[in-house]
Amino acid sequence: MQKIFQKLDRYFPSGWHVAVLDMLKGRWIVKPAISTIGYLKAENAGGRHILIQPDDPSRYLLADDLSWELILSHHCRPDGTWKPGRMVVETSPRNFQVWIHGQSPLSLDDKRHWLKKLGGDPAADPNNRWGRCPGFRNCKDKYRNPEGGYPLSRLIWIDWAKRTQIPRIADPKAALRPSPLSPQPMEGGVCHGHKSIRRSFYERDNESTTDFSYALALMRRGYTDDQVRSRILSERDRWHNHQGQRKIDAYLDRTIRRARAIILAA
Repeated sequence: MQKIFQKLDRYFPSGWHVAVLDMLKGRWIVKPAISTIGYLKAENAGGRHILIQPDDPSRYLLADDLSWELILSHHCRPDGTWKPGRMVVETSPRNFQVWIHGQSPLSLDDKRHWLKKLGGDPAADPNNRWGRCPGFRNCKDKYRNPEGGYPLSRLIWIDWAKRTQIPRIADPKAALRPSPLSPQPMEGGVCHGHKSIRRSFYERDNESTTDFSYALALMRRGYTDDQVRSRILSERDRWHNHQGQRKIDAYLDRTIRRARAIILAA
């Protein structure tokens, strides 16, 4: 754990802080020092979450709830090497967070724009966003195993030597330039810029038919299953037929599976 803290010191050169989150009592800040590691471990063992945040979050982008497929698509080069400025944390089995260290500050609108393009959790707003600290356990109830244990958040990769140039959307030319965050092929890829399709283009007589038509259209343009899921979640407003996250997840699994089967059979 001491080595992880030393690496975080280098990745956040302007400083960072750690927090203990109790789902009933709230969150409190703790100094990220070697002397506090024992205290943090004890709090984590008691079921509390250990989170991190840079002192200056304007230069960092945090993409949450990513699959390995999205990691490869947006954060690795074609030869398998990592793009610059990344810190990758596996927060639970096959579920990842990625920090991106930018060369210059970003506004919240800039961050929301790029996070939507990078996929992941559409509800993860960048305003005062915290990440999970590697080296501690993810104590969410859904990850608890039969023995009462929780998965360890693992540090997969960290690059403190380089930065990434993240375009500002306030720049009118930025939307017309290929993004260095996630370069895509000119044809058949996922980068459509200002011409990107929307769910509203495929409105049908019911929500399920609309979702299915939209999923097919996205897949034909090269979107991955995780990206399709993210787009539907972020653009559909009404879920009265699927109450609860579990039912929504099961519905999306069925819709995406059926649409993918059609694409593969074509």
